[in-house]
Amino acid sequence: MEKTRLLSFLPKPESVLKVFFVMKLAFTVILLTCMQVSANVYSQQRFTLNLEEIKLARLLKLIERESDYRFVYSNDLIATDEKVTVNVDNQPLEKVLEQALTHTGLTFKVMSGKLVGIAPGSQVIADNPVKGLITDASGAPLPGVSVRIAKTGKGTVTNANGEFQLEAPTTATLVISYVGYLDQEVPVKGRSTVNVTMVLDTKGLNEVVVIAYGTANRKTFTGSLAQVEGKTLESRPVTNAFNALEGAAPGVQVNAGSGQPGDGPSIRIRGIGSINASSEPLYVVDGVPYSGDISSINANDIESISLLKDAASSALYGARAANGVVMITTKKGKQRGNHISIRAMQGVTSRGLPEYDRVSAEEYYPLMWEAYRNSLLKSNYSLSDASAIAAGQVAGKEGIFEQLAYNPFNVANNEIVGTDGKLNPNAKLRYAEDLDWEKAIQRTGVRGDYNVNFNGNSEKSDYLISLGYVKEKGFVNKSDFQRVTGRINLNTQPLKWFKTGINANGSYITSNQANTDGSTSYVNPFNFARNIGPIYPVYAHDPATGDYLLDDNGNKMYDLGNMTAYGLKARPSGAYPGRHVIAETEYNDNNFKRNNLSARTFGEISFLRDFKFTTNLSVDITNTLYGTYDNTTVGDGAPAGRASRENLMRVGFTMNELLNYGHSFGKHRVEALVGHENYDLTRDLLYGSRQNIILDAGNSELINFTTTNSLYSYQVKYRTEGYLSRLNYSYDDKYFLSGSFRRDGTSRFSNDLRWGNFYSIGAAWRMDGENFIKNISFIDLLKLRASYGVVGNDALLDANENAIYYAWQALYEPYSNADEAGMLQSSIGSKLQWEQNKTYDVGVDFGVLKQRITGSVEYFHRQSSNLLFSVPLPLSSGVTEQYANIGTMYNRGIEVNIGADVLKVKDFKWRIDVNATTYKNKVTKLPSSEIISGTKKLTEGHGMYDYWLREYKGVNEATGSPLFRAQALTDTSNTWVLKSGDTVTTNINNAKYHYAGSAIPDVYGGITNTLTYKNFELSFLLSYQIGGKVYDATYAALMHESTYGTALHKDALKRWQKAGDKTNVPRMDASETTNLASATSDRWLTDASFLNLRRVSLGYTLSKRTISRLHLDAVNVFVSGENLAMFSARKGMNITQSYTGVTSNGYVPSRIVTFGINVSL
Repeated sequence: MEKTRLLSFLPKPESVLKVFFVMKLAFTVILLTCMQVSANVYSQQRFTLNLEEIKLARLLKLIERESDYRFVYSNDLIATDEKVTVNVDNQPLEKVLEQALTHTGLTFKVMSGKLVGIAPGSQVIADNPVKGLITDASGAPLPGVSVRIAKTGKGTVTNANGEFQLEAPTTATLVISYVGYLDQEVPVKGRSTVNVTMVLDTKGLNEVVVIAYGTANRKTFTGSLAQVEGKTLESRPVTNAFNALEGAAPGVQVNAGSGQPGDGPSIRIRGIGSINASSEPLYVVDGVPYSGDISSINANDIESISLLKDAASSALYGARAANGVVMITTKKGKQRGNHISIRAMQGVTSRGLPEYDRVSAEEYYPLMWEAYRNSLLKSNYSLSDASAIAAGQVAGKEGIFEQLAYNPFNVANNEIVGTDGKLNPNAKLRYAEDLDWEKAIQRTGVRGDYNVNFNGNSEKSDYLISLGYVKEKGFVNKSDFQRVTGRINLNTQPLKWFKTGINANGSYITSNQANTDGSTSYVNPFNFARNIGPIYPVYAHDPATGDYLLDDNGNKMYDLGNMTAYGLKARPSGAYPGRHVIAETEYNDNNFKRNNLSARTFGEISFLRDFKFTTNLSVDITNTLYGTYDNTTVGDGAPAGRASRENLMRVGFTMNELLNYGHSFGKHRVEALVGHENYDLTRDLLYGSRQNIILDAGNSELINFTTTNSLYSYQVKYRTEGYLSRLNYSYDDKYFLSGSFRRDGTSRFSNDLRWGNFYSIGAAWRMDGENFIKNISFIDLLKLRASYGVVGNDALLDANENAIYYAWQALYEPYSNADEAGMLQSSIGSKLQWEQNKTYDVGVDFGVLKQRITGSVEYFHRQSSNLLFSVPLPLSSGVTEQYANIGTMYNRGIEVNIGADVLKVKDFKWRIDVNATTYKNKVTKLPSSEIISGTKKLTEGHGMYDYWLREYKGVNEATGSPLFRAQALTDTSNTWVLKSGDTVTTNINNAKYHYAGSAIPDVYGGITNTLTYKNFELSFLLSYQIGGKVYDATYAALMHESTYGTALHKDALKRWQKAGDKTNVPRMDASETTNLASATSDRWLTDASFLNLRRVSLGYTLSKRTISRLHLDAVNVFVSGENLAMFSARKGMNITQSYTGVTSNGYVPSRIVTFGINVSL
């Protein structure tokens, strides 16, 4: 079913075909035009010039502009003020130069490839073979280095041994460039051998970075970005590449996500972008917005990940760039010749965070006895009588055993705990090995990751073909991930003015999923194993002997908690009677299969020297089949059994046309871009579920069930169109200006509101190029930059965080009321428009002490307006609420990034890189005075993640009751005034709420240390967070004080026991569950500071001498670990689980230790 009333501006299928036809026709016309232009240029061999007293340098540039000739000469050969006179009519170049150089003492020669050498009159000019060796500072050869003749397109790259050879004029200058090293210009001066030692670009200013619709040089870029190189991923065992971003860059916040194999984190760039719309950044792969799943991309195929953080860098993506942009660029063939690279990793996975400290069986029984005893005191029993009843020593009265139902000890049921509340000293566990549910549900996982790629290039073409295979078994039973990927990336330049290429990636994924969607779900292994009391066994035992009960086949039987037919008692409600997470995990199925195909192709035409026209076409197709099965033995499916299937297909098309212009004149440089882009996403879903299995023999397909519970399908469409432009200007390599503009239309808004304008301006000043800075010897780099921009957000979400595609329309859903067909109105029309982000950014980049210390400091202010809210409507409207743009919010903060070479001594080097971010979030406009949701309350002047909780004031020393600050002094039986003047209460309904801190940390970031000694490299990353609060709801559930059958945290041992006890933990009391659990109060807030040993890797690169004997190019062996240790205020607490700061029973991060090898042939 397609949503009612399709958008009027969406093109019909035949319209799409027309668009494609027009595009192809336009491309053909441009192609033919360029061929004609190219032919005219090549035919222009004669000149008509009448120039008097023109500077010689200007004359040569004029000839270059009007023809394909290129002049090569030494820069100091031609005086800047030397003038010549030329008067020719339809003459070849030789006649022009003879006339121009008559009185200059210079000579010339026209050589192959339209190169013209100019030299002193006594020098012989010729094309000579030039060869050489390019090495790094240690003398190691560098393969793939670009070597070209200045002012020409002629050049080559070094081979695997760092060698090059080409024909060059004796007067030529060679330009040597390589990523990570400074460009060098080396005059040939008639030499036949030119050897060059490259110098590391420690300040990274010559680094080419990926930006919107192109690349840029850091020294000219006015925006804010961070780039993570693919090299850092080579030794990291990450199935989802985004798991490598934690702590990698300032301004980028990455939560832990799920430890489920294949899952990845969510990312926030510079704070929170929206309250009810998405705060996720836009994901772009190889220059085009990506519609697939990130886990489908092989991390080994990634060349770099760029994070665009401010509006100046992301505004060209317009409507979808409000939360920043994450750009993935995949690898292509680089090295000259043909090469093979192999990477193999094998490792183990385990739990990355320890479990909470919980009481043992021996501690649990006395604690629950105390809770029962204290509840009896409320029924007017004396202390001695209540103690005896709780111990089970009063005939006709139920003791603690009857409340808990299970006795794992070797003593009688009425002798487990004495009247003094202590465990019987003779009590020993009969089956201690069977009480550990955590051990039973977990395992040591295995992870294998294998990749091979074939790559190479020549002067006109490059290629890369890769294959990858990952198989990971998670540390929880029946959680695994298996992926096969393949990529082919081909680029070629068949004509001097034409380039084209294709980059296609395919993947196939199968995965079994642990059921962790619901934090309190019975089938959630973390919830069940964590919260079931420590006296309940995994398998059934004979109550009399403690022996295992066996089925007819002699196998142990799971204790389902309701096996009264076998003489067992039913577990109490707090111990999940009738449920068994290990059995259900084993018997149930929860899996998916996913196919993904992503392809990008382009055609690029260069014409009129300074122009370049590019057309990009991409498609992302993802088909996912989800399957579930609930068994007939235990759990939600019993006894009939049930199954479901969901097929989700996403197809995204993107087409853009880009025209680039770039021209240098004197000290000026101008670059311009204009373009047009279309994006089309179609999402189809088919869901069905059935129950009552026919043949219970392992077949969970829907045909094997009799009753259909649900069957539906629907289709949604989302389309955008945009017109974009960018202009960059630089002067003297010191002053830089940039501006961009995009006009976007989206199908998510109504006809009159779907178009929006987005723009940015930016400027930068290389102050170190000024004379007043040059004289300060210790300053090597000082760059000031600033930007301002406006971007949009059309990613609207409903209350369940599902995308809203038709929020502006009045929608009607087919509805069956007692089998009577009808339509149910689900929303009314509204005038929704873009959420908008306005961002200011000011930054300083610096390098001092000969680049020993480099870094940057930035300030940002990000204001979000037109925020989406659901506004209540009168009953007469027929629906309860309507979406409207009302709210405003801002994030502002500071980012710091510093890198330093701490020690450089011969073969040893130690470098440390530190980044830190601090920001504040504040809501400034809301549709109502307050909006309360869970542990938060939104009000103007407070942050989105500020806690709104009851104020906990400790424990009443006389009674052991929890105290709260009182809202009002009403009932004096439970509310009174302390000597301090505070009014307190034991009634949570009279407890006063207050703002109790924020989930946003004061500072967060990462620290990377890299130590190299000869061929060894040790690197480790520490991610950290200082300040902020976490609401530890998981801990709160373990501090219930009273629920029979539910596990308890070790802190329960600190509870109040008698008058005068000073403690923060109330008494145990089964009769007062709500008050004693302290409800949602600030009692459960904990310091959110942490230090995480996120990554450690140790590698060794075999020496050149060794690998030459093996006839290999390079060999590196390494050992790597992820999530090795987390230090925080409470053991087991998963602080980085959620940006809201609230913990839950989720799949905790995995610890992965891997051994690997990289081999290049």
